[in-house]
Amino acid sequence: MAKYNFPKDFIWGVATSSYQIEGAYNEDGKGENIWDRFTSIPGNIYKNHNGNVACDHYHLYEKDIEILEQLGINNYRLSISWARIFPKGYGEVNQKGVEFYKKLINTLISKGIQPAVTLYHWDLPQHLQDMGGWANRKVVDYFVEYAEFMFKEFGDLVPIWITHNEPWVVSMLGYAWGIHAPGIKDYKMALQVAHNVLLSHGKVVRLYRSMDLKGKIGITLNLLTSYPYTNDEKDILAAKINDGFVNRWFLDPVLKGKYPEDMVKLYREQNLLPELPEEDMEIINEKIDFLGINYYTRSVVKYDEASYPLKASGVELDNPKTDMGWEIYPKGLYDMLNYLHQNYDGIEILITENGAAFNDIVNSNGRVIDDYRIFYLNEHLKEVYRAISDGVNVKGYYLWSFLDNFEWAEGYAKRFGIVYVDYTNQNRIIKDSAYWYGDVIKNNGLKE
Repeated sequence: MAKYNFPKDFIWGVATSSYQIEGAYNEDGKGENIWDRFTSIPGNIYKNHNGNVACDHYHLYEKDIEILEQLGINNYRLSISWARIFPKGYGEVNQKGVEFYKKLINTLISKGIQPAVTLYHWDLPQHLQDMGGWANRKVVDYFVEYAEFMFKEFGDLVPIWITHNEPWVVSMLGYAWGIHAPGIKDYKMALQVAHNVLLSHGKVVRLYRSMDLKGKIGITLNLLTSYPYTNDEKDILAAKINDGFVNRWFLDPVLKGKYPEDMVKLYREQNLLPELPEEDMEIINEKIDFLGINYYTRSVVKYDEASYPLKASGVELDNPKTDMGWEIYPKGLYDMLNYLHQNYDGIEILITENGAAFNDIVNSNGRVIDDYRIFYLNEHLKEVYRAISDGVNVKGYYLWSFLDNFEWAEGYAKRFGIVYVDYTNQNRIIKDSAYWYGDVIKNNGLKE
């Protein structure tokens, strides 16, 4: 009997993304995307790894769905590779790509597994990047065309749609700091990209409404709960600025129809603010059915005069960390859920990613004992339960990740999966955490 019983209709799922697991990077008519290009440049990725093969999910998807079924996981968040559908990002449709997702989605449904589909998880067609990528407003229109095609093909099959995964990462890591594709370092352009991505989100939500589809649509944001390092006024302000930088710059336009004034002022003073047409704001603010959030860790922030442009920097505390070097702080998820509930009108929330990378090893019995991951997940789920008990409108939880996979700039060095992938032969080994999670789903809650 579960000690922490979740609501009867609570969604329990796992998540993946196309570039991180599919492989088959140049098969069956797929076009090149920005990660294909970015990973081909030596020095961009750990040990020059790439997603050319990844987990070979493109060929092994039936086997992977069997594992989902075996574990009793009945919700699966996946993303579509835009360049697999439109090799150039627009124009001619690649029918073989459409067929792959048709087989994948229909197989999931036939096994009683509900698909949740992310339209954009960072893999922009390279042809569109050659036109300026997300900094070019024309790409917004191409994204809407792509979404319309996907809704026509799969709108009746897919009950949950996510327009974008983590616009902050797309804009800041891709265009301000250059550590993700497309590898550009231009802060002002990054803010333009963030705006255009949000605009494309709003336009696609409007489109979805106009097509009278019966499912739900939202967006996924990566959120960091920000805490001041000390009670000093400067540290308190720095934490607020960091919250504005990561969280409110994306939450406020989507849910309030405006950018946060303190951040607008800061960016304007630094001559970083791009054109943000007022008429775009109403579109960006198009009502969503749920807010997807990805939570992994918190931010402890101090005032830092030398840190451009925020004058704020993170402080590393001597606390337990995951293999990513991220502090394990479950209470941060509880605090974030309450923060959202109080500041954004009790918005319906789906936790679309939460999980941890650890240095998993297959023991001599062929088993992966990952108690540390079980502890991480269990403690975070207790905080989700606590938030729900407080009245926060959390409707579901998707564990990141179903499979070990290509972890972007970290290549294959970090393992987030509850299923171990041996990249030499593509063997899958179900970790202890996967069996534990299967029990959580079966019991609709936690035992302790």
